Amino acid sequence: MSNKITIEELEKYLWESAVLLRTHVDAGAYKQYIFPLLFFKRLSDVYDEECEKVRTEYGEEALDWEENHQFQIPDGAHWNDVRNVSENVGKAIIEAFHKLKLQILKSYMVFWRCILD
Repeated sequence: MSNKITIEELEKYLWESAVLLRTHVDAGAYKQYIFPLLFFKRLSDVYDEECEKVRTEYGEEALDWEENHQFQIPDGAHWNDVRNVSENVGKAIIEAFHKLKLQILKSYMVFWRCILD
């Protein structure tokens, strides 16, 4: 007997999981968790796409140049860093968000210094 499931079985399982979550979690609370995670994942994906483009055009050493990026993701604050954590995942997410927040604040400070000087 095969351990593989069909696409239809997977879709049914995922749909039933979503229904289960939807019925037991308040929509407002659900949004508080899901939207930040979606944003975090998208931010990491865009950063990866940007890095691949830079690597292709300028080579590996150009990845460290800040001018080649719209934003920086600090070490330990990438989606894959959190995804590889097997214990205390909530703590890893909070730490990654905190590092991203500090990076964003740093970027704003640099921006305003340029404007005001």
